[in-house]
Parts: sequence; C-alpha cells; structure tokens
Amino acid sequence: MKDKNLPLDNDTQSLEELTSEANEMLESLEKEKDLQNSIDKYQKLLKLNNIIEKKFQKNSKMINEEAKKKIHNINKKNAK
Repeated sequence: MKDKNLPLDNDTQSLEELTSEANEMLESLEKEKDLQNSIDKYQKLLKLNNIIEKKFQKNSKMINEEAKKKIHNINKKNAK
C-alpha cells in the first residue's frame, strides 16, 4: 500500500494509540454481521496495520541510532 493512501491524522498518534485503535477495529469486525461493512472495516484495518508497521520501523531505527551514539560516547570515555 502506498503512503499517499494512508490517512494523515494517524501520523501524530503513538504506537500505543494506533494499536488500541486496531484492537477496537478487530473487536468490531468480530461482531459485524454485514459483509460489506466487514470488507470496508477490514480494508481500514489493513491500512492502519501498515501505518503501525512503518511507525514501529521508524521508532526502532531511531532507538538503534541513539544506542549506537551512546555506545560510541562510552567508548570515547573509556579510551581516555
């Protein structure tokens, strides 16, 4: 799925908020009896899942970079 297809309002939400929203959508899907509504909700859930994956990857990369910087600083201090 392309980024341009994803809603922009989810960009400001945290991973926890997005995960909670996905869980609510899943619960709603489980209760849904109308197939057409289920398809629409499922497609929204797929988009939300894509947003969560991208945000998780971005956060993971940021944490990894911060850890490398801290390790580098510790190595500098130990080298003195």
